[in-house]
Amino acid sequence: MHSKTIIELAQGLRAGEFSSVELTQSYLNRIKQHQALNAYITVTEELALQTAKTADLKLASGDSNLLTGIPIAQKDIFCTQGIKTSCGSKMLDNFLAPYNATVIDKFNAAGAVMLGKLNMDEFAMGSSNENSYYGAVKNPWDLNAVPGGSSGGSAAAVAAGLAVCATGTDTGGSIRQPASHCGITGLKPTYGRVSRYGMIAYASSLDQGGPMTRSAEDAAVVLQTMAGFDPKDSTSVDSPVPDYLAGLNNSLQGLTIGLPKEFFGEGLAPDVAVVIEAAINEYQKLGATIKEISIPNLNLAIPAYYVIASAECSANLSRFDGVRFGYRCKDPVDLTDLYVRSRGEAFGKEVKRRILMGTYALSAGYYDAYYLKAQKVRRLIAEDFKRALQEVDVIMGPVAPSVAFGIGEKINNPIEMYLSDIYTIAINLAGLPAMSVPAGFAQNKPVGLHIIGNYFAEQRLLNIAHQYQKVTDWHQKRPKGFE
Repeated sequence: MHSKTIIELAQGLRAGEFSSVELTQSYLNRIKQHQALNAYITVTEELALQTAKTADLKLASGDSNLLTGIPIAQKDIFCTQGIKTSCGSKMLDNFLAPYNATVIDKFNAAGAVMLGKLNMDEFAMGSSNENSYYGAVKNPWDLNAVPGGSSGGSAAAVAAGLAVCATGTDTGGSIRQPASHCGITGLKPTYGRVSRYGMIAYASSLDQGGPMTRSAEDAAVVLQTMAGFDPKDSTSVDSPVPDYLAGLNNSLQGLTIGLPKEFFGEGLAPDVAVVIEAAINEYQKLGATIKEISIPNLNLAIPAYYVIASAECSANLSRFDGVRFGYRCKDPVDLTDLYVRSRGEAFGKEVKRRILMGTYALSAGYYDAYYLKAQKVRRLIAEDFKRALQEVDVIMGPVAPSVAFGIGEKINNPIEMYLSDIYTIAINLAGLPAMSVPAGFAQNKPVGLHIIGNYFAEQRLLNIAHQYQKVTDWHQKRPKGFE
């Protein structure tokens, strides 16, 4: 059953081929069988089986939708009432969320079954899922390689068949890069399309939740549930949500694809470039035309991003002070000691690094030189994409400069680690929607094709991805040992 899509599972549930309880139990058994991947932080077995029983009653009465009774998993950054929400950090290892994130409420209302909470880089800061308090997640395609980050647990779980779909969050590529490394489909929606209420913040002007699935069709089903205006979130956009499944089979005849020359220059591994070029050739066969474009300020994206994201993280993480909730050091001598030791003992190395960078960038005398300048660069990058998307319908290229690297390979070289997000970061700065779609293999590891669209063009992106998946089978490949 774990090899079926959401649509196939929904049809099986309605036809009575199996019950939600049976389906859920089969996934729970697989999670136990493959604990070595370290994809889950918390498995909510009792709750899952209880929810599955309720879903079976709904299915029997005809009161159901496509996600009713479907076993899914949540990145451990979404608050879930009464269940540990850790953000992959020692700081929140004892935190039981007192309320649900809007995304969690939406899945609950749809009747989805939550299998548990997935591992992630601490506070979503990382590109390899090695920065988790709970240990590194392994890539199902190569157990010595990283799955990508920060949504590495989500990508690994879907690729290994430990959940039919998962949620992820994307601040600078954290849905798309792990989706590429694990050979699944990952969609980062337009900023403001999915509610951030109850999604623990890393960088508030960049973070966006989205679906991680096997196929574009499944991503359409999941995004349909996740998307929509939320009055509880001041960054949520009040814009109608289209029927994402409706446009999947539209023809690509006349589609114009832009290829930024900056995406195909120095730094891109030749074997990855070959895969991406082959994928673009498939689109030409489907009726698309190719046009070379330029994003001239792309080289400024990484420095601008790390100033902005670090500044926002230093502000957002100031709430974790050992006083109100989360980790508290033992026997503090005074308030300063409480703050210093609680934060020093509970935050990991990468989180501390970004807090320090952000605090420096926001400090008196440096705000204009760093943070303000970075925001101006951000505007230039957004304008570059705006101009490009007036010439073409979508932009394509690689998601990452190489395939998944080895565990421990870049952990002591933060600059090299940051460069692994070189093609994804600019999209978050601009607030655009983008996808990673399985496009082939290099060195026996998956490679993702990056598809970038205009604001609120998720329906078109899903259509473009789906048409490619109808003529290729990369998204159907399974890692050895997880078939």
